[in-house]
Amino acid sequence: MTEKILAFLVQFVTSVIASGGYAGIAALMGIESACIPLPSEIIMPFSGYLVYRGQFNLLWVATAGAIGCNLGSVVAYWIGAWGGRPLVLRYGKWVLMSHHDLDRMTYFFDKYGSITVLVGRLLPVVRTFIAFPAGIARMPQLRFHLYTFIGSWPWCYVLAYVGMKLGERWHTDPRFQAVFHRFHLAVEIVLVAGILWFVWSHLKRARRATDSRASAERGVH
Repeated sequence: MTEKILAFLVQFVTSVIASGGYAGIAALMGIESACIPLPSEIIMPFSGYLVYRGQFNLLWVATAGAIGCNLGSVVAYWIGAWGGRPLVLRYGKWVLMSHHDLDRMTYFFDKYGSITVLVGRLLPVVRTFIAFPAGIARMPQLRFHLYTFIGSWPWCYVLAYVGMKLGERWHTDPRFQAVFHRFHLAVEIVLVAGILWFVWSHLKRARRATDSRASAERGVH
């Protein structure tokens, strides 16, 4: 089942990038930044592999990815700006963002200000949701997009660079293929375990928060 999901994601990503080029990279990264679970850890390494194949330029790949992050973040930013914290709390569960996550991101945003957006773009998971507190705080849009681009570009570059180097090693070092095939099952198990833990912990927090609100409402009545 897991292999089928991964195969579907890889096929979807590769077909979009193959047909759309740099625009396809930007579109996929936009989807990820709009809080839809489409991992950049698949998008950008494959783009880097195509850099190795001579189809793309590494700097332009990173730039397309960073532009996509800006485009997708607009959605999350304006959800926070228009609906405020209540709307994010109400619908955040659909993107597995818990009350705890929003509290943590809001705390860092309030403490460190706009620079949180720049730093958050360099961190897995956090980078996907950091636009919500920025929108709630009505962070100036020009600064928001500037920091989003500056923070996203290195992330995209590093992932693409890794994909490019893996492509080189894959075809030039037979030992790399042997090691990869020997340990790919273990890597998949760790990846799946991490995803399951992330989903389970967030659903558990959401259920606990719902039970707490229900108890508080019964207490009032």
